[in-house]
Amino acid sequence: MSIQVLTVLGSTGSIGVNTLDVVARHPDRFRIFALAGHKQTAKLARQCIQFRPDFAVVADEFAAADLKAILAAEGCPTEVLYGRQALIDVASSDEVDGVMCAIVGAAGLPSALAAAQKGKTIYLANKETLVVAGELFMETARANGARVLPIDSEHNAVFQVLPRDYEAGLDAHGIDSIILTASGGPFLDKDLTEFDSITPEQAVKHPNWSMGQKISVDSATMMNKGLELIEAHWLFACPPDKLEVVIHPQSVVHSMVRYRDGSVLAQLGNPDMRTPIAYCLGLPERISSGVAPLDFETLSALTFRRPDLRRFPCLRLAYEAMNAGGMAPCVLNAANETAVEAFLNKEIRFTDIAPIIAHCLEQKFSDGLNNLESLLAQDGYARKQARDYINGLAK
Repeated sequence: MSIQVLTVLGSTGSIGVNTLDVVARHPDRFRIFALAGHKQTAKLARQCIQFRPDFAVVADEFAAADLKAILAAEGCPTEVLYGRQALIDVASSDEVDGVMCAIVGAAGLPSALAAAQKGKTIYLANKETLVVAGELFMETARANGARVLPIDSEHNAVFQVLPRDYEAGLDAHGIDSIILTASGGPFLDKDLTEFDSITPEQAVKHPNWSMGQKISVDSATMMNKGLELIEAHWLFACPPDKLEVVIHPQSVVHSMVRYRDGSVLAQLGNPDMRTPIAYCLGLPERISSGVAPLDFETLSALTFRRPDLRRFPCLRLAYEAMNAGGMAPCVLNAANETAVEAFLNKEIRFTDIAPIIAHCLEQKFSDGLNNLESLLAQDGYARKQARDYINGLAK
């Protein structure tokens, strides 16, 4: 068995930490070539000391100087790099077999695209890559023989229950729809009249999953599920009208596929990201993830309900952007990232997030060319529109 050489982008986030937990359980299978951790230098240093990667990448020269000092004091030989080009370099290196793409937001797109251009196995946890640049990314992956494996629990669940040759077309396999499940977040049953007073501290307390702040807020608004709809559209070549969302508060059924004969196939498991990570890293084998087996005796019920779009207007906006296509999903994502950041900084209310996104989607924007530069330019313009709207709210 050959050792797989990995780059982990976003190693200090929840996906990165869980990836390294799985890797540590299988030292005979994996070697870490590079880790990237933005500005969390103390945490990244501990990872470097444990896994001894060739390279570590941080955001800027100040974080790099800090990390170099820590590693030098510990006698760790890892070389420290910084900046966007360094991320691209460690993702596309000839020494690398697979890249865990777990940088949050549109910032993760250039390095993921570079990995696709070099034909890497891409473990895709950065949903914005497909939301912002789905057509470009999937076309690039196909043209260069890159393998795209979904790490998001919902898409991984779908991937596990689809036929292996699903790329031949969903209709050919008698598939009626793909059903993504959603926990509903922390405010599923909260009185709508109290939404104006929701604080960032309340919004980041997800009932089932341990996630970063931005993703936790997205779960609370259900924008997270909206972005995942757009992801699924590109990952599985699934038409928008064949994508469903159901709320499943227990987060045990991770997603389902509905077949023409009336069958529904589902993937179940404890809510732990190590399961989809281990599934993809181990393919075609099943390897240990460290996740406890699902104990059916402790499950009191598995419930499902239709999402209320009055409670979750961000989900409605995501549906609209997916159906509009073109640059609309890029605008949706940029506006959402800007609005969520403002909410976390206590500049706006929780209930301001959806109107900011709607405002940006109502503006004129170019369909542009299908290339990274035009997508990033539109991303930047949408962020400016969102920021201008936020500044107007403060007056």
